[in-house]
Amino acid sequence: MGKKTGLGKGLDALFEDNNNESSNGVLTLRISEVEPNKNQPRQNFDEESIANLAESIRENGLIQPIVVRKSAMGYQIIAGERRWRACRMLGMNEITAVVKEFDDEQVAKAALIENIQRENLNPIEEAAAYKDLMEKYNMTQEQLSKVIGKSRSSIANSVRMLEMPEVIQQMLISGKLSLGQAKAIASAKDEETMEQIARQASDGKLTVRGIEKLIAKQEEDAPSKQAEVPDENSRRVRNYCTEMEIALRERLGRKVKIAPAADGNGGKITLDYFGMDDLASLAQKLTIGISSEYKAE
Repeated sequence: MGKKTGLGKGLDALFEDNNNESSNGVLTLRISEVEPNKNQPRQNFDEESIANLAESIRENGLIQPIVVRKSAMGYQIIAGERRWRACRMLGMNEITAVVKEFDDEQVAKAALIENIQRENLNPIEEAAAYKDLMEKYNMTQEQLSKVIGKSRSSIANSVRMLEMPEVIQQMLISGKLSLGQAKAIASAKDEETMEQIARQASDGKLTVRGIEKLIAKQEEDAPSKQAEVPDENSRRVRNYCTEMEIALRERLGRKVKIAPAADGNGGKITLDYFGMDDLASLAQKLTIGISSEYKAE
């Protein structure tokens, strides 16, 4: 599966870093001795999915052992909580496991990587896990990107979702909104507008592109906007700037605001950034240059 190799070091390499004599063997543990990781990034477990996994284990046995570390109460799960839950559902008394000597940071990294590799996290759980790792272990976005194999801008955009209104976060968790839609909604001017657009998008009425165009139009029509001269040239400048805003938002992954001067000659561009790492990444993109697909007529 190609997806696994793209995630930084990956689980296999992370486990190899801890490959010592005491952690090579597969043990049989009592399920009652094993407890889940309370800081596991995934908080929502689909019962139907667990039941399907349990049926597979009933038919074929537990093919892949879970990974644990020793804890005060017995053993704590590092990777494989779904398998542990499925075995409990079957009423099994024992489970096969590999014991590793991981510290808290290694456990947190392993749990996050496993969930991302298996696409088990909703966007809010993933964002919270990123934020938790960076805050607890003083990791920069650059350091985290190397661990999980995602770009700094992707991590920055993900963490930004935690600043969205609660109602939009719940839509992300339930799957009513895609992450792409939420990122586009984040560029709206206020929370009330965000929620209004989110409801339209969750009903299937707006694509990502549609959201971007709607927000751009709302900003054009805002009362605070400078009065426009109703001639053909000003309309052409306005339409061109709107298309450029959308193109730059897609390329840079952030809110972009272009305010042309009243005469159409010159203007101002405003870019959002999220932390010093993201600013450095933005500066690099701007230094390299972004070729426009749009040309003024």
